[in-house]
Parts: sequence; C-alpha cells; structure tokens
Amino acid sequence: MTSTPTAPITLYHFALSGHAHRAQLALSLMGLPHRLVAVDLKRGEHKRPEFLRLNPFGQVPVIDDAGTVVHDSNAILVYLATRYDPARRWLPAAPEAQAAVQVWLSAAAGPIAFGPAAARLVTVFGAQLDADGAINRAHQLLAVMEPLLATRSFLAGQAPTIADIAGYSYIAAAPEGNVDLAPYAAVRAWLQRIEALPGFVPLPKTAVGLAA
Repeated sequence: MTSTPTAPITLYHFALSGHAHRAQLALSLMGLPHRLVAVDLKRGEHKRPEFLRLNPFGQVPVIDDAGTVVHDSNAILVYLATRYDPARRWLPAAPEAQAAVQVWLSAAAGPIAFGPAAARLVTVFGAQLDADGAINRAHQLLAVMEPLLATRSFLAGQAPTIADIAGYSYIAAAPEGNVDLAPYAAVRAWLQRIEALPGFVPLPKTAVGLAA
C-alpha cells in the first residue's frame, strides 16, 4: 500500500518533456494526488528568478511536496518511491535489487539522454545536435535492452520499478527522433506492459520523425 501526501504534490512540468513525464508518470502510477503547473519553456519561464528559486539549474521537472522541493527527474523518482511506497514496490530494499534499479537510473542520465532523447530534441525542438550520432547511440542502447527484456518482464526484474519509469518516456518516443523500434520486439512488449499498468499516463505525441 502506498502512503498519501498531506496535500497534493505540485509538479512543475512542460508537457513535451520526457524528463517531466517521468515525474508525472511516477506520481500517477503510485496513486499520489498531484497538480500540474505548466512551465512555458518557449517564453523562458524556467530561467526567471521565481523558477530558479525552485531549481537553480533552470530545468523541469520540479516537485513541491508541502514545502519539500525536489528537482531532477531521477531524484524525484527516488524521493517519491522512498517517501510514499513503504512496501518498497518501486524501489526495492534489498541491496542487489537497488543496484539493479540504479543501473537504469544511470542509463537514463547517460545512454538514454544522449541517444533517443537527443535524437528527439533534434526533431521536436530543433536542437543543433548530431542526429546521426544520437540515432546510432539509441540503437546501441536498444541492442542492450532487447536481449535483457527477452528474459524478464521489466528492466530490473519481473516487477515494475522506477527503473522502468526512468526508461519509458524517451524509449516510447524514440520514433519521433527517427529511431525505429520495429526490430526490437522485446522492447516494444516492455513498453506495452508499462502502458497496461494502472494509472499509466502517456507522453503527448508529436508527429515528427518516424511518427509523422
């Protein structure tokens, strides 16, 4: 059973941000009451003094949990799982299981960020990045994920954890960055398993790349 915050958690987000979607997905999957506050990145709201007081890095997502402010998507996942999941479903207590989750939190900040997330930045936001390099890195990552997910239901084992929440958004949206998921049947089945979880909320789609 998941414990409940004393008041709805505020999530400062941008709808098309995969990082922000991780936080929203965690809140929803864990059944935590929350409210969304949109931050207009195009107008530079994330660089204004009032937002920088929440996150000096000037990035979404940020949560405010009754005065406890947490930024960075992975830090938010760890905070929510540690504070509001006493059964330790989303972040297991056993050291080996925690390490298995941490591998994919690190991957979210590494190969996922510089692979499928970067490729999507080019097509969705017009970022001046090496698209071919990002696509190649995405396929290198998917080549690691595919055999792993052929032997287990979720990234860190047979049950979903915050590892899957950290990985889902940008892998699901990879086709928007011209990363073809067709060769990766096990990865696509994993995405479907996450999408079937109670409380799942999708990342809004953009009709670009292979998703056009």
